[in-house]
Amino acid sequence: MRLENGLKLLSKGYAWLPDERRRAGSRAVGVLLGGLPATGIEGPEAARFLYDEDHVRRAHAIPEPVQGTLFGKGAVHTLDGEMHRVRKAMFVALLMRSEGIASLVERTTAAWDAAVPEWSSRPEIVLFDEASRVLAGSVARWTGVPVRDDEVPDLARDLVAMVDGFATGGPRHFRARRARGRRERWLAQLVEDVRRGATTVAEGTAVDVVARHRDADGSQLSPRVAAVELLNIIRPTTAVAWFTAFSGHALIRWPANRGKLASGDPAFAEAWAHEVRRFYPFAPFIGGRAPQRTEFGGQKIRKNSMVLLDLYGQNHDPELWESPYSFRPERFLDREIGEFELVPQGGGDPRTNHRCPGEQITVALLSALGVRLARLQYEVPEQDLEIALHRIPAKPRSGVVLRVSGTA
Repeated sequence: MRLENGLKLLSKGYAWLPDERRRAGSRAVGVLLGGLPATGIEGPEAARFLYDEDHVRRAHAIPEPVQGTLFGKGAVHTLDGEMHRVRKAMFVALLMRSEGIASLVERTTAAWDAAVPEWSSRPEIVLFDEASRVLAGSVARWTGVPVRDDEVPDLARDLVAMVDGFATGGPRHFRARRARGRRERWLAQLVEDVRRGATTVAEGTAVDVVARHRDADGSQLSPRVAAVELLNIIRPTTAVAWFTAFSGHALIRWPANRGKLASGDPAFAEAWAHEVRRFYPFAPFIGGRAPQRTEFGGQKIRKNSMVLLDLYGQNHDPELWESPYSFRPERFLDREIGEFELVPQGGGDPRTNHRCPGEQITVALLSALGVRLARLQYEVPEQDLEIALHRIPAKPRSGVVLRVSGTA
C-alpha cells in the first residue's frame, strides 16, 4: 500500500525522492503524491525514458501553481508533439547561437565590472541580490526589452520572486503570482506596441522574434503568451543568481579552487560551472504524465499517472559520480558528458525535447562570473551559510554576504 508523500516532500525537499528510492533499493519507486499515484525514477536510462513522448508527455502535466508562478500558462513547457517542436525551434534559434551567447556574456560581465566600484563603497553586499540585478538588467536589454537603470532592481525582484515561490504556499507563492501578473502585463503591452509600430526594437532580438512568431497551426502568439515566452528567457537567465551564490559558497568552503578559477583558464572555468550545477541543489525533480500504461525498472506505471525524474538524486548518484558529495571541479576536465547524465536542467537534446535550450547560456554565464568572483577582493563576515534541503529552491541562508574592496 502506498502512503501519501506530500508531507515528506515538504519536510525533506530535495532528499525526499532519493530517500524513497534508497528505501526501495531501486532506481524506480511508486509513491502517492497529492492523493495521486506517481513513479520516481533515476539514472541515464530513466532520463531517456522520461524524454520519450511514447512514455511521458508534458501537456497537462505541470501543476497550475507551477504554471501560475514559474513557467506561465501556455508556455512551451506545456506543449507536446508538433506544437512543441515549432515553439521550441524559436527558443533554439534565439538561445543556442554562439554569437548570441557571447553577446549576452559580454553584456553581463561588463555590468558586473561596472558594479564592483559601487559594491566596494558599501560596508557589505549580498552576492545573490547583486548578481540577480546584474543578470536581470543584462538579459532584459539583450532580449530587446527597454529597461532603465532605476527599473532594474524591481525587475530583478519580480523575476527572483517567480522562481522563489513556485514550490511553496503562503507569502512566497503569492508574491510569485503577483510578480508574474505584473510582468506579463508589462511585456504583453510591449509586444502590442511593437506589432502596431509604436515601439521599435532591433531586428533579431527576442522581442522581435517572439512578436512575429507563428505556431504550428499558423497562428500568432497572443500578447500574453508572447509575454510568457519572453519571461521564459529573462526569468531563467536571472535565476543564474542562484548558481552565482552557490559559487560564492563553494569558494568560501573550498578556497583552494580560487587561484585556479581566477586564472581564467576556460577549461577549468567550465568545469567549475558544471560542478556547481551538479553539486548544489537547484531543481529537485521534473515530471510528466504517462499517456498509456507502461513500466520502468520493474515498476508498473499507470496511464495518466505522474512520472518524476529525480534530478538531485541523479546528480549525486555514486554510480555516475565518484565521491558525489565531494566538490571536485576537476572531475569535468577532459570528460565527455552524456546528454542523459548531468541533469540539473533536464536531459536529452535541447533542440528537440524538453531540455532547457538556455543551458549553454547558464554554463557560459556561470563560467564567466565564476572567474570574476574569484578575482574579487573580499572578506567574509560571520553569517549563516546553511543550505536547507527542505527549502525549494534552496540557497545559502545569508545569500552570501561579502565585504568587497575591489578586484585583484
